[in-house]
Amino acid sequence: MTLTIATWNINSVRLREGLVCRLMEEHAPDIICLQETKCPDGSFPTKAFTERGYGHIALNGQKGYHGVAVLSRVPFTKTATRDFCGKGDSRHIAVWLTSGIELHNFYVPAGGDEPNRERNDKFAHKLDFVSEMTDWFGRRRGKRANKIVLLGDLNIAPCEHDVWSHKQLLRVVSHTPVEVEHMERLFKSHAFVDVMRAELPEPEKLYTWWSYRAKDWRAANKGRRLDHIWVTPALKEGAGNIRVLKDARGWERPSDHAPVLMDLKG
Repeated sequence: MTLTIATWNINSVRLREGLVCRLMEEHAPDIICLQETKCPDGSFPTKAFTERGYGHIALNGQKGYHGVAVLSRVPFTKTATRDFCGKGDSRHIAVWLTSGIELHNFYVPAGGDEPNRERNDKFAHKLDFVSEMTDWFGRRRGKRANKIVLLGDLNIAPCEHDVWSHKQLLRVVSHTPVEVEHMERLFKSHAFVDVMRAELPEPEKLYTWWSYRAKDWRAANKGRRLDHIWVTPALKEGAGNIRVLKDARGWERPSDHAPVLMDLKG
């Protein structure tokens, strides 16, 4: 069986419920992973999505901030969440599919504006969050459950051509060397495969986020690749057909992120 899996930082699911429905209607992914839903579980607009065939929904939300969700047309065998860094933020949710695949949906902290952990608590939180992810996945490496998909808004653009200007963004949060080093350790912790770059290797420019600040984001094209899809080696051969739906960044009242889709066999 082949599944199409999407990841999208929706930047408020209630504000952009219609855009999620449009993604469902126009592209019909089997599983949609949302980040930054900004919505308590009891207020999540479940009905609109179940009416479109997404009858399996897993939520980890909170009022006004953060929040992650999985909307699926295929059933889960179980779901789980983990409170990384113990701050009570809703930044992770996992679901297990009947095929044995476990899917982890993350919203990593953005990290504020100053890339200095001593002067910026938000940046320290970001680095600590990624370090805890690294330790957690590293402890599980080699165990039987190795069919893992890790995806979401990881808020780090690691490669030179994941940003519009490597030189100008080296001191800008999301592309600093210390963040990239932390991500590389996470990447190696479970021998993950970066599916997007495996299929679309550098030096091809690859972006998933364009700032709201640009008057004409498409013409400026000052993007960053903040959204990622990784798989463990057991799933590498079946993962591909990556699509960044850039046009969705131009939909009415859009998120500043575009959805990313991947097909997965297994």
